[in-house]
Amino acid sequence: MNFSALLSLVLMLVQLWPCSLITQNCSTQNSYQAFTAVRRVKRGWVWEPLFATEEQTSMVPVYVGQLKSDLDKQDGNLEYILTGEGAGSTFIIDENNGKIYATQKLDREKKSFYTLRAQVISRKTQLPVEPESEFIIKVRDINDHEPQFLNGPYVATVPEMSPEGTSVTQVTATDGDDPSYGNSARLLYSLIQGQPYFSVEPKTGVIRMASQMDRETKDQYLVIIQAKDMVGQAGAFSATATVTINLSDINDNPPKFQQRLYHMNVSEEAPVGTTVGKVFAEDGDIGENAAMNYFIEEDSEGVFDIITNNETQEGIILLKKRVDYESKRRYSIRAKVVNRYIDNRFLKEGPFEDKTVVKISVENADEPPVFTLENYVMEIAEGAMSGSRVGIVTARDPDDDESPIRYSIVHGMHLKRLFSINEHNGTIITTKALDREIASWHNITVTATETRNPEKISEVNVYIQVLDVNDHAPEFPKYYETFVCENAVSGQLIQSISAVDQDDSAEDHNFYFSLAQEATNNSHFTLKDNQDNTAGIFTAKSGFRRQEQFYFYLPIVILDNGTPPLTSTNTLTVTVCDCDTEVNTFYCRYGAFMYAIGLSTEALVAVLACILILLVFLLAIVAIRQQRKKSPFSEKMEEFRENIVRYDDEGGGEEDTEAFDISALRTRTVMRTHKPRKKVTTEIHSLYRQSLQVGPDSAIFRQFISEKLEEANTDPTAPPYDSIQTYAFEGTGSPAGSLSSLGSNMSDVDQNYDYLIDWGPNFKQLAGMYTSCRSVRD
Repeated sequence: MNFSALLSLVLMLVQLWPCSLITQNCSTQNSYQAFTAVRRVKRGWVWEPLFATEEQTSMVPVYVGQLKSDLDKQDGNLEYILTGEGAGSTFIIDENNGKIYATQKLDREKKSFYTLRAQVISRKTQLPVEPESEFIIKVRDINDHEPQFLNGPYVATVPEMSPEGTSVTQVTATDGDDPSYGNSARLLYSLIQGQPYFSVEPKTGVIRMASQMDRETKDQYLVIIQAKDMVGQAGAFSATATVTINLSDINDNPPKFQQRLYHMNVSEEAPVGTTVGKVFAEDGDIGENAAMNYFIEEDSEGVFDIITNNETQEGIILLKKRVDYESKRRYSIRAKVVNRYIDNRFLKEGPFEDKTVVKISVENADEPPVFTLENYVMEIAEGAMSGSRVGIVTARDPDDDESPIRYSIVHGMHLKRLFSINEHNGTIITTKALDREIASWHNITVTATETRNPEKISEVNVYIQVLDVNDHAPEFPKYYETFVCENAVSGQLIQSISAVDQDDSAEDHNFYFSLAQEATNNSHFTLKDNQDNTAGIFTAKSGFRRQEQFYFYLPIVILDNGTPPLTSTNTLTVTVCDCDTEVNTFYCRYGAFMYAIGLSTEALVAVLACILILLVFLLAIVAIRQQRKKSPFSEKMEEFRENIVRYDDEGGGEEDTEAFDISALRTRTVMRTHKPRKKVTTEIHSLYRQSLQVGPDSAIFRQFISEKLEEANTDPTAPPYDSIQTYAFEGTGSPAGSLSSLGSNMSDVDQNYDYLIDWGPNFKQLAGMYTSCRSVRD
C-alpha cells in the first residue's frame, strides 16, 4: 500500500466518525459516505470496503462506494464491469469511474449482505487490465422495527403481604433490528400503570413488589409495561404489554363470630342427636385458610355437642343428652372457633380463634308418664288363690300439672285371664291359681296413660316368677315290667327302681324307698334302698310256682325331701315265669296274657293251629277262583279287542285281506332280539322221508311247530305280523302215510298212486283224480 492510499484511509475514518459513533440518524448522504470507510489494495486494485444502509424507500440511485484501479489514468480508457448478486438490478456501477449505486430499497432483515465481482478491461483491447476480484456489500441496520411482546398479555400470581422487592414475573419484548449494530434493538422497560404497588427493572423487565398488599383489600391489579428501543431516546419505537397480577391468599386473618351472643331453644321431647341451632364465624381468608373447627367450652354437664360443617363452615350444636324442663330450663355454654391451619408467621398478630356465648332455653312439652323402674321383677307362689297380690307398678306424670295415671295390661289375652291390674294404683293380682309346672315365668306389659291426654302412653315390662311349692309326690319314672323265674333263689335281684318329682327343689331331690306297711311281712320279696335315689327288689325265698300264683303285687312307698315332704305308694307287678336260667321276657309276657284270659298253653297252641289251617284253606280257595277266571285265550282276546284299524284310503282289492296287528305297538310289548330264520326245507324233507317209512314222531313234529311259532313271534322282519302259517299232521299210525307233496320232485321215478283204490270209498274221488291223471299222462 502506497502513501496516498494510507492517507486516503485516514481521511475516510475521520469523515465517518461523526456518523458512525456519535449518531445513528445521519442523513442519507452522510450514510452513503460511510460506505467508503476503508480502502483496500489488491493486485493493483484500490477499493473501499462497501456498506449500504437499508432504506425505507429508494426513489433514486444511491451512492454506495467506488472501485478504482491503480492503472486508471482517468483518461476514459478503462471500463469497470460489475457482476454477482444484484448486479444490474439492485446495484449498478459507473463503467467510467467505478462508482457503485443502489437502485432498490434494501432490507437487512431479509438480506444482510451481497457478494459481487468487479473487473476492469481496456476499451481498446477489451482485455482485462486487472484480475477479477470479489467483494462484499454489507447492509447496515436502521431502526425500522418496533418492539413486540410476543407472550403477552401476562398473568401472574404472588402471595399477599409479600415483602417489598419480591419478584412477581418477567416480561420480555423482542426487536427485529440488528442488536450488534447501533441501539436500534436495545430496549428499555418502564412502568406505565401499577405504581406505587409494583416496579419494573429497566433492562430485564422483571416486575417486583413495591409495597405489601392485602388480598382482603384488593386481590387483583392490572399493570402496564412499556418497552422502548434506541435505549429510550427520542424517535425510538415503543410497545406496551398488560400484566394481570393476582394476590394469592395466606392465612393472615383469624375467624370472627358474627354475634357475641346466640339464643336457641330445644324441646324437652327432642331425642339425642337433635340439631339445636347453628353458629357461624367469618374468616377473610379463602380455601383451606378459612377452614375452622368449633368446640364447646364451659359445659360441665355435657348436655350439648358441636360439629363443623366443612362445606358451609358452620358450627352445628347438637343435643347430647335428653333435657327436662322440670329439672332445668336454661343452659349457657361457650362456643369457640379455631383456624384449622395456622401460619406461624402471623401468630404475633394474635390468636387465630374467637369465642361466643350460646344461651339455650328448654321448651316445656306434655310428656308421657314415667315409670319408677325400667322393668319390674315380681314373685308369687304357685297355687296362690285367685285375687292374690303379685306386686305394684308406679308411674308419674313428669309435667307440672301431674295428670292422673291409668294402668292396664296389654300383649296377650291369655295373660289377662291369669292377671289383672288396678287401673288407679297399678296393683297386679292373680285371676286364677298358677301352676309352676305349666309355666314358671310370665312376662306381661303394663301401660300407663294420662287421663287428661290419652295420647301420652308409656309401657313397662313386668316379669313374674312362679315359685315352686312341693305339691307333687314322687313316682316311678316309667312302668316297670318285673319278672321272676320259678327257679329263682333267695336274695336274687329282680328289679332296680328309681323315682321322679315334678317339683323344683331348691336342693337336689332325695328319694327314700320302702315297702308299704301291708307288705312288710311279705315273705316273697324284700326292698333295699341304695341311698342314691334308687332301690333294688330282691327275692326273699327260693322257688316260685306259677300254678299257685302267677302275679305278685308289691306296694312301694317313695318319700321326697320337700317342705313339707310328700309320699306316694307305687305298685310293682312281679310276673312269675317258667324259665331255666334266664328270663325270656316275650315268653313271660305271652304267658301272662294267656293267664289273664284264662287259657292254658296247650289250649292256646290248639287255637293257633286251627287258625293257621283256616288261613291256608282260604288262600287255596282264592287261588282256585283266580285260576278259573283266567281264560286261556285272554291275551289273544285282548289283542282281538284292540285290533281295530281304520283305513281312509282305497283298499287293494282281494289281495288286501290281512289286517294290521296293533298288539305289536302296545307299550307293554318287549322288543325281542332278532333271530335269523332257519332254512327248514331240509327238515321238512327229512320228516317227509320219515312219514314214508314208519311215520313221523308226534313229539318231534310238535317241537318243530313250536320252533317255527317262536321264530315267527320273535322275528320282526317276517311279513306280515298277522299271517297264518299252517303245519298239519294227520297223526301216527295212518295206513296211508303222509299225503304231502313236499319232496315229490326229488325222485326221478314217477309216483304210483294206484294204491289209493285200496283205501276204500272215502278216498274214491281222490283215487279217481290221481289214477285218471296218470292214465292220461301215460
